[in-house]
Amino acid sequence: MRNTKEEILLEALKLFAKEGYEAVSVRDIAGKLGITQGALYRHYTGKRDIFESILRRMEENDRACASEFHVPEKVFSETPEAYRHVALEELMQFTLAMFRYWTENEFASLFRRMLTLEQYRTPEMAALYQSCLGRGVLLYLEDIFRENGYNDPANTALRFFAPFYLLLNQYDAAGDRSEIAGRLQNHLKGFYHELL
Repeated sequence: MRNTKEEILLEALKLFAKEGYEAVSVRDIAGKLGITQGALYRHYTGKRDIFESILRRMEENDRACASEFHVPEKVFSETPEAYRHVALEELMQFTLAMFRYWTENEFASLFRRMLTLEQYRTPEMAALYQSCLGRGVLLYLEDIFRENGYNDPANTALRFFAPFYLLLNQYDAAGDRSEIAGRLQNHLKGFYHELL
């Protein structure tokens, strides 16, 4: 049985990742799926509703992954106690899992591409990009390192995250993508031993 709502979500995300959110219309999404706009509107109120559903899916997936690796699921101001006593090994495993998620999971990879494309077009998308893939991640790590007693948590977070960010940006154009993930794994192992 067809899951039209899910098909709409994925097809819209594919179009957003290729053409950009602003350039894609409801008509484009419906046309790509071979359905009428009316049929699409039975599932979503419009393009913004589709986008917000995509965003909710990403947030749910991020929280589930954080929960699996016992790292904080929310920002520090909401749950400061969750940032205390984060095991470094769990943080390393979580980071590697998130890299694989952002690169190998079709939905997350398309979302990342859309954000990369759209970050230069609107302040909202720029802020979302920074929250998901930039400064938001850096602050999250800084809070973890600070709450777990590491010296110079801002610099520690930067040294930890910079290779992740660089390799994530190299991934799509890489000839041997497994080599990119391997380089991140080697960085994390070295960082782990350095901090111990």
